[in-house]
Amino acid sequence: MISGSKIRIDRWGKAMLAALTLALATSSAWAFDLPELMSLLAQRRSGEATFTEQRFVRGLEGPLDASGVLSFTAPDRLMRRTITPRPEMMSVEGNILTLSRSGRTRTVALDSMPELLGMVEAMRGTLSGNAQSLQRYFRSTLTGTSNDWALELKPIDERLAAQVRSMRLTGRGGEVLGVEMEFIGGDRSVMNITPDRRPAGAAAAPARSTP
Repeated sequence: MISGSKIRIDRWGKAMLAALTLALATSSAWAFDLPELMSLLAQRRSGEATFTEQRFVRGLEGPLDASGVLSFTAPDRLMRRTITPRPEMMSVEGNILTLSRSGRTRTVALDSMPELLGMVEAMRGTLSGNAQSLQRYFRSTLTGTSNDWALELKPIDERLAAQVRSMRLTGRGGEVLGVEMEFIGGDRSVMNITPDRRPAGAAAAPARSTP
């Protein structure tokens, strides 16, 4: 009886070990990684969202608040329209950056502003699912799952690293829902993003600025 019981236990133990090994292998094979995230993000070729942002500046007691609208059209058109505290717009297409404020417009080459170039490429690379663009300027670390992910970006470009310490983008599936940036010197910004999930073609209510 003892011998037979031992045989049954050994067989059971081997079966459990085999099941555990298979489970671990399956878990590793399905681990959420950067290529999978980029694939999810690349499925959205365009989109619009509202944002709220808080900028924490050393020497100031409270944060500086801003809100407005973001839009993106693949592969490289990005627009940020700030509504409060004052109307202004920044748009990027290719290497051309256009800034509009108080009725005045300025156009510059994006690569002449390295710190801004890196931040724009971080957003465009993520929104378009372009890992190559991200890896040109940042070392990336992805954590979480497809339903709740965080992408940590550390600058590898020297000019960008002189201005920006790190960026952290968070999201769900193919949507970016938050962007946090830490700057050299201690300043920090936190942006929360709310995607517009209305069906394509649905009319958007016009945004109004605060008088």
